Amino acid sequence: MDNYPISCYHLGEYFQVDGKQLQHQYKEHISDYSGWSQKEHAEDWMLFCDNVGSHLSIDETALSNGELYTIVTNKQA
Repeated sequence: MDNYPISCYHLGEYFQVDGKQLQHQYKEHISDYSGWSQKEHAEDWMLFCDNVGSHLSIDETALSNGELYTIVTNKQA
């Protein structure tokens, strides 16, 4: 998942494990989202509703000085 754009669900299917449970485990435990230090002000970030569709991809990239940016892309665009 770190190197290729694949969902937890499909990764689980590939390794013949419950993909839905793997997705839940990743969100609740592996990703450490609940302990994310910036979670409090995340709702202040920009989101353009017209750019959101049913199929999205997410990627992280470091552009400069170790700053990490998360990029969400609409696959229907």
